[in-house]
Amino acid sequence: MIRSLFTSRSFTSLAVLAVALLSANVASAQEAAAAGHSLINLTSAFSVGLVVIGAAYGISKLASAAYEGMSRQPEVAGSIQTAMIIAAALIEGFTFYALFICSGKA
Repeated sequence: MIRSLFTSRSFTSLAVLAVALLSANVASAQEAAAAGHSLINLTSAFSVGLVVIGAAYGISKLASAAYEGMSRQPEVAGSIQTAMIIAAALIEGFTFYALFICSGKA
């Protein structure tokens, strides 16, 4: 099933969809230039989505590696847990900063 998602046909379909979305944004920007705003503005929503997906992936990989390390060496579980909490806090801090930047309120 995973291989079927990465075929050339599905990649071509995604590329066509991306070009259509970008073209729609450019076309609507030309029409709405006189009004001073764009009809389709997906930039901040798309970037916020990417930030959230990246943070979730990073924390899940961090937790997975930490739990695997704790199960392999239970005697150092305390230090692994401390390092995991510090790394998760750094990831969350960077995520909040990126969300602030991406929200467009800066």
